[in-house]
Amino acid sequence: MAAARSSRGPGEPGPVRRAGRAVGRALHLPFTGTARGIRKATHAHGAGESGLGKLIELHAVNGAGDVMITVALASTVFFAVPTDEARGRVALYLAITMAPFILLAPVIGPLLDRLPHGRRAAMAGAMLARAVLALLLSGAVVTGGLELYPAALGVLVASKAYGVVRSAVVPRLLPPHFSLVRANSRVTLGGLLATGIAAPIGAGLQLVGPRWPLYGAFVLFVAGTFLSFRMPPKVDSAKGEARALLTADPEPLRGPYRKDRRPGLRTVGPAVTHALAANASLRCLSGFLIFFLAFLLREHPMTGQSAAVSLGIVGVAAGAGNALGTTVGAWLRTRAPEVIIVTVIAGVLTMAITAAVFFGAVLVACLAAVAGFAQALSKLSLDALIQRDVPEFVRTSAFARSETLLQMAWVVGGAIGICLPLNGTLGLFVAAGIVAVGWLSTARGLLAAARRGGAARPRVA
Repeated sequence: MAAARSSRGPGEPGPVRRAGRAVGRALHLPFTGTARGIRKATHAHGAGESGLGKLIELHAVNGAGDVMITVALASTVFFAVPTDEARGRVALYLAITMAPFILLAPVIGPLLDRLPHGRRAAMAGAMLARAVLALLLSGAVVTGGLELYPAALGVLVASKAYGVVRSAVVPRLLPPHFSLVRANSRVTLGGLLATGIAAPIGAGLQLVGPRWPLYGAFVLFVAGTFLSFRMPPKVDSAKGEARALLTADPEPLRGPYRKDRRPGLRTVGPAVTHALAANASLRCLSGFLIFFLAFLLREHPMTGQSAAVSLGIVGVAAGAGNALGTTVGAWLRTRAPEVIIVTVIAGVLTMAITAAVFFGAVLVACLAAVAGFAQALSKLSLDALIQRDVPEFVRTSAFARSETLLQMAWVVGGAIGICLPLNGTLGLFVAAGIVAVGWLSTARGLLAAARRGGAARPRVA
């Protein structure tokens, strides 16, 4: 024994310690390896050096936290009570949370415009607010008290505030030779992947107890608070920016832009406004399908499946379509985003009419997938048009205001879905009508803009 000890150096560990370290490395490797793989993917192609990789990771945490809260609220407001009562409670949820949100949403963008040098703090504040509200909701989901609704309103407002700031931050973090549509697609895809991973985890936590998904959301949002401050300092820069208006500039648009004119979205040509209207119709369809199919499939689930499984199938189809649309958007060239928008909406309209005429479970899932694909791809195309046609010094503000309008369209669609009778054929014809209005009113203008090569590029004085 003495000889064995003497053969080792004075600082060399013994066999037991070496074995312990080997076991520790084996247990640690899956986590460190996964973390390194995620970091490598998010920081590829210059995203690490520009800071875009950190925003992708932050948005992934945001998406995971939001889905945890969604799982908890869906189980409390929707599945925990009979269908008739659930419909009333969801309507109450929409009225108490979404109606004030419509009034608050137009205020959030201008308010954050006044804080251009505190974007990291604004994102951190939105994360921390949702962490605190998740703890408040953890008590409300057990008691079922009305305090659930104002807390949910706070979560929605904080989530919207984060989304507005994120839209303003992305242009500041573009890697070299990176288009805005490509950067947005990477950020969005990161959030979608995190949502897909967090959703089953949240469902598992829900089986442990109704509070546990909210505890998970609390942990995620606290982590997001710290990640917000790890963003590069340049995201707080507002050099050369001004506020954009949604209304038309009263002064005719002649010659180069002047920064004292505060141009609106209508002054940059018809492509942006037509694309925004087309995207609003798809966002309205999204809100409609979420609420209408939630109640329809609960009352009439797919053959041989429970209501929860039926909703899960449709949800997975929509998520897969959205992820595919985001991925395709990263590959497509942004030379004619107007044509992309017209094409994908025509595809949704065709699918909606087909699903209404030949109503069935498979076609409903296909409609959800096609709608998710179209929504993702058309939104990326709208981003490309704003990047192309809106002057740089009001571009980030224009993103904030377009997001506000799209959110309001989602609310309108959700309200229609709640009020409609639970008739599948009727509902899908209404869905087709929503898409038809958006497509017929914008297709001609978008194609005309594409033939002209887009609006004349504004020059910043």
